[in-house]
Amino acid sequence: MAFSKRTVRNIPISGATVLVRADYNVPLSGGKISDGLRIQASIPTLQYLLKHAGKIVIISHLGRPKGRDSSLSLEPIAVRLEKLLGKSVTFVDDCIGDKVVQAVKKAPKGSVVLLENLRFHAEEEANNREFARRIAKDTGARFFVQDGFGVVHRAHASTEAITQFIPSVAGLLLEKECQTINKAMEKPARPLIAVLGGAKVSDKLQVIERFVDIADKIIIGGAMANTFLAYKGHHMGASMVEENQHKTLDKIYLAAHKKVEGSVEDFIILPTDVSVAKTPSQTATRHNVTLGNVAKGDNALDIGDASIERMIEEVSGAKTVIWNGTMGYATVPAFAHSSARLALELASHPNKTSIIGGGDTADFVLGWGEAENFTHVSTGGGAALDLMAGKKLPGVESLLNA
Repeated sequence: MAFSKRTVRNIPISGATVLVRADYNVPLSGGKISDGLRIQASIPTLQYLLKHAGKIVIISHLGRPKGRDSSLSLEPIAVRLEKLLGKSVTFVDDCIGDKVVQAVKKAPKGSVVLLENLRFHAEEEANNREFARRIAKDTGARFFVQDGFGVVHRAHASTEAITQFIPSVAGLLLEKECQTINKAMEKPARPLIAVLGGAKVSDKLQVIERFVDIADKIIIGGAMANTFLAYKGHHMGASMVEENQHKTLDKIYLAAHKKVEGSVEDFIILPTDVSVAKTPSQTATRHNVTLGNVAKGDNALDIGDASIERMIEEVSGAKTVIWNGTMGYATVPAFAHSSARLALELASHPNKTSIIGGGDTADFVLGWGEAENFTHVSTGGGAALDLMAGKKLPGVESLLNA
């Protein structure tokens, strides 16, 4: 698929200082990085810039700090980057100010400088123009490269406002994410099956509506399946069911009826059994029940064994599978069965096009196979959803056109 924006390949970066917006919002455990997918994914762009540019200055955020929070410092990221790049990375404990000015000035050609967490400043999420101008001025950057796919669905200072002060283009990761997801949505190898999990219908309404238009089948799991099943008249006990979604689901099924000649139940595939427990504790045991046998105090926390087999059977016949949202309460081993089976099925058939939505889904599948076992594991959760839904992404729209 043609990419509509200029990239690092289309600008004269020789000898220039280049500012890169990466997405290093990675999970930390005890101050250590527990999943480095997003850091690893940024390396091709950084290697390209090291080969062609003068200096690289990287900005990112981590977590949701309220002011300066040492537990959310990007300093551990600098250590990981040094290992991946095989060269020293200078860390600066702020992203604006004289420390930044001096660090970039003193950095020799071919150096990499990582600045501190953008969100230590409230102006970042406020899309503050003056804050963006300060970043541009203090880094002395000639070009801005947007490579943080996980944040381009948000209009923040480092995704939108910054582009008003420096010529701005896409990095190689951003280009790859947009091209891969758009191709899977617009020109998929068929049959195309969408597998949608997660908690809320309302969070994925536009994505569901788009898949009703383009998919050959849609498989619904996760807590979202409880809302669909309750809509269909099934008693779901104490399960999480999203309220006030009747009109939304009416709209989805009306569109499905207009598209499908046969049974809509074979197009939008819901579980026929569920796995339940009283609470989703780490010690909970898995208990399968068919629909109609969910007791008053039961929580449906995964699709059931029969539904898993149906899902795998459908997926095995697909040429393209787009998966967004775990199929059960996957942080508890007893209720990760369906997600694990799906991850293993896709990882075992690398000839099948498999697009894994970011966020929790990406974190989960990487526990069951390397990223290269799947066609594409997205680094962005919300951004991937918005792109699949056909929405405009502020951090992409603001870049220079090709």
